[in-house]
Amino acid sequence: MGIYTDRVLPRLIDAACGSRQAAVLRRRVCAELAGTVVEIGFGSGLNVPFYPPGVTRVDAVEPSDSGWRLARSRLSVSAVPVLRSGLDGQALPFADATFDAAVSTWTLCTIPDPDAALREVRRVLRPGGVLRFAEHGLAPDEDVRRWQRRLEPLQRRVAGGCRLTRPIPDLLTGAGFTLAELDVFYEEGTPRFVGAMSLGVAVAPSGSDRQESPSVKAERASATQGSASATQDSASVTQDPSAEDSPS
Repeated sequence: MGIYTDRVLPRLIDAACGSRQAAVLRRRVCAELAGTVVEIGFGSGLNVPFYPPGVTRVDAVEPSDSGWRLARSRLSVSAVPVLRSGLDGQALPFADATFDAAVSTWTLCTIPDPDAALREVRRVLRPGGVLRFAEHGLAPDEDVRRWQRRLEPLQRRVAGGCRLTRPIPDLLTGAGFTLAELDVFYEEGTPRFVGAMSLGVAVAPSGSDRQESPSVKAERASATQGSASATQDSASVTQDPSAEDSPS
């Protein structure tokens, strides 16, 4: 990584995403968290002060060492244990159905493959588990969207790959979540092209609605293939006795 990406950008993001307006939204997102939580895009720990007492543990997924170092002061006074447990939200190092809840704030704009990341979050959530999110993305108004499309190439260069035009609600439902709550608005005190927010609660499938994880699908496919092979082998050595007695 270059000096800008590794040293300068994490501090800029810490300052920009640590505003008073953003803190209000972070408090809303974290208020109802409980149990075991995975946070993707942990960054510099800006959500840590808002973890409620009902959270028993947070597994943080964050690729930036600089971001993690910036989080130390917040972690040192946190009553909730936080462990840096992964580096890539697109390939979470956890078993299926591990967590009660997940958190994502100002994260999906930067992850290279948000579809893969959301599928992974869904996989590691217990059936009926919730993803609480606050994400900026594609604006609800076409005039703002035009500016977003014009400015996105520059935004990606200066803000670590941040995209302005990702359709957050569509990404969530496309990954198999149900939107239980959704608030779409422009963040106060922020230019509209970068402040078009989606904040809410997405619920992972439960029961018969829950999709199998890739690992379970692979095991099922392997077992099915093995069963089919065995049936074919059995059929190949079984002959019809009447066929042997029939005249040629």
